Order: sequence, then structure tokens, then C-alpha cells
Amino acid sequence: MLIHPSADVAAAAVACVRGAYEYQGQKCAAVSRVYAPRSLWPALKEQLIDQIAVLKVGDPTRPGIHLGAVINSRQHAKQEAVLAQARREGVVLVGGHTDGSRGWFVEPTLLEVSDPRSPYLVEEYFGPIMAVHVYDDADWHSVLDLVDTTSEYGLTGAVFATDEAAIAESDQALRYTAGNYYVNDKPTGATVGQQPFGGARASGTNDKAGTIWNLIRFVSPRAVKHQHRPDSSMGLFALD
Repeated sequence: MLIHPSADVAAAAVACVRGAYEYQGQKCAAVSRVYAPRSLWPALKEQLIDQIAVLKVGDPTRPGIHLGAVINSRQHAKQEAVLAQARREGVVLVGGHTDGSRGWFVEPTLLEVSDPRSPYLVEEYFGPIMAVHVYDDADWHSVLDLVDTTSEYGLTGAVFATDEAAIAESDQALRYTAGNYYVNDKPTGATVGQQPFGGARASGTNDKAGTIWNLIRFVSPRAVKHQHRPDSSMGLFALD
């Protein structure tokens, strides 16, 4: 998710939280990396921390529980190792712990990283881990290239801005960055089979499930010419 200095902070915060932590972050469209402008970061960080603090982890069959367990012990161990490293580096703002005593639970976690090529921004952990990189407002143009070149994955992405020029610039600069592109909305929730949905780069060949662009992958085009009036004359090639 890329946030422009003109963005609605409240809307961006809600989109981050919902996009990152629904289904424990275990969906391929989940928000895993966020680029926030320095001018908005204090307000955005405060709202993110406040909203994450009220999320409850536990048995999802019980009322009031927002996050259940991750899918298996292997994923839990992977995320446990990642978060242990994040704690050692001091980049955890919220969460950062796991509980494997009675299930595979991972806290909704918010990281702030200064290195734009940090593994937390490059790798996909497929869990409730969201990393934020804060950029200087004046670097908006260069951060577009940063977003485009950081990750090999390109399923979904979102831009938050009220400046129409910035939206147009993002649309052009990020046209190959994600197969599904959202403006002022979380990059999750597409209904497969009803909405065109497919990824770019390592996330797929951008086939759009539920549309002709997906169907064409399962057919083999063949060219057939059927001449109903065969030419029996030599024409210009007639012999003397």
C-alpha cells in the first residue's frame, strides 16, 4: 500500500488494518508492506497502534475474536523466527510475539523499518505481519520506483491519495506492479469468479479468473482455411 501526502489518514489506517490482519494475513492479497509519507506518519502510526491494540487473538468461534491461528506448525515456526529477529532489531511497534502452547497463534504485528530493501518489505511471510517504510514527502516520485522494484510479487496493490495528479502518476508508474490495483481502498476482497482477478510477476501470468483472459489459457488456437472454390487455373503462371 502506497500512501500519498494528500491521503485521508483515517481511511488509510482502516485499510491497512483490515487488509493486513483479516484471516490472520493468510491471504495472497493481504497488505504486507506500506509506504507512508513522513508528514502523515505520526497521525497514521497513532491510529494504527490504537486499532491494532483492540484486536483479539484466539478461538475464532467465540464472539469478539478477530484473529484465529495460522494454518500449521510450519507457518507458525517461520513467523516466530521472523518476529524474534524483528524484536532483536527493535523494529516492532505493536505485537511481535507468538503463542504455540495451545495452537499456532501469532499476534497482529506492526513493524517500522528504515531500510527500503529490508526483508520485511521484500519477503512474503503470509501471516499477520505488516511493515511500514516512512519516506520523505519530497521523494514521492522516487518512491514510486521503489514500490515497483522492491518485491518480485505482484498480486495486489493500493494507492491512497486525494490528489488526482498523484493518482494518475501512480497509475502510470505502477501499471506492471500488480495485477489488481486499488485506489483509496484496501487491496483485498475481490470475489474470484465474479471480478477479474490475477497476479503479475511471480504472483502469476495475470490470467483473470472468471473471465475470457483465464479461459484462453485452456485452449489451443488453430488456424483453418477451407477453400470452397479451388483455383484450377495457372493464371499469370500459365505456360506457353
